[in-house]
Amino acid sequence: MIFKIIKNKKILFSLGSFLVSLVVFFLKYLAWKTTLSVAFYSDMLETTINVLAAIFEIFAITISTQPADKNHTYGHYKAEYISAAAEGLLVIVTSILIFYEAWQGWKNPQFPMAPLKGIILNGTAGLVNLFWAITLIRVGKKYFSAVLIAGGQHVLSDVWTTIGLIVGFTLIPMFQWAALDALMGFFIAINILRIGFGIIKNSINGLMDKAPDPQTISSIYKIIQANAPEAKEFHMVRFRQVGNLIFIDFHLVVSGEMRVKEAHKICDRIEHALQKVIGNVSINIHVEPE
Repeated sequence: MIFKIIKNKKILFSLGSFLVSLVVFFLKYLAWKTTLSVAFYSDMLETTINVLAAIFEIFAITISTQPADKNHTYGHYKAEYISAAAEGLLVIVTSILIFYEAWQGWKNPQFPMAPLKGIILNGTAGLVNLFWAITLIRVGKKYFSAVLIAGGQHVLSDVWTTIGLIVGFTLIPMFQWAALDALMGFFIAINILRIGFGIIKNSINGLMDKAPDPQTISSIYKIIQANAPEAKEFHMVRFRQVGNLIFIDFHLVVSGEMRVKEAHKICDRIEHALQKVIGNVSINIHVEPE
């Protein structure tokens, strides 16, 4: 079991997300406890969602990497999109909770205690998050993992929050405006809400069989055309991408006098070319006479 986890890089990185989120949560808890700041409390609350989201990632990737079976003949790839959508909902719920805390702080503003210690603790957490967000997004794009990309985007939103908090905390003593702490909480909530809707949008696109990017589609057309000179034409080309797998199906028109064996050779040539250039693809070619 341990060897299987180490071998599967997506599961390994999802476990890494869980451990990193625990470290960051601890640092942000200390920052809030030291300052009793509404903004730092809001930031800590978001990190709580990061911990829960990391647990979602582990389960989703474990399910999505299972091979196809008789009940799921196309595999379990879409489990990642479901998990990413759930993470997006958690992010939105977090933003609502932060709005509430910021509103309470706005009505009863107080100056944060020990702001310098809070900045150092939160800044350290921000650096850890920055490194991990870049890593997750890079790995997620490499393995076409929706849940890792969503997790990386979520963590990256946390980094921008940290930058805003540090800037804001340097301004509070300069302007002697205690309500600025709550105002930063409002901005954090707005940013988190934006990220949440973005994650859900991407997840819905995946669940609704969104086509691959235009560059990949253009490459597919060129490959088919270059490897089927004997064919009369091809049409009804359709695509859908699920995780790192691209489904391609189209109609290939050949001469009515062409033998089945010859037509099959053309199909094999196209399939091999697509697999070589595009990578993980599932191809269905319907041959029809002119």
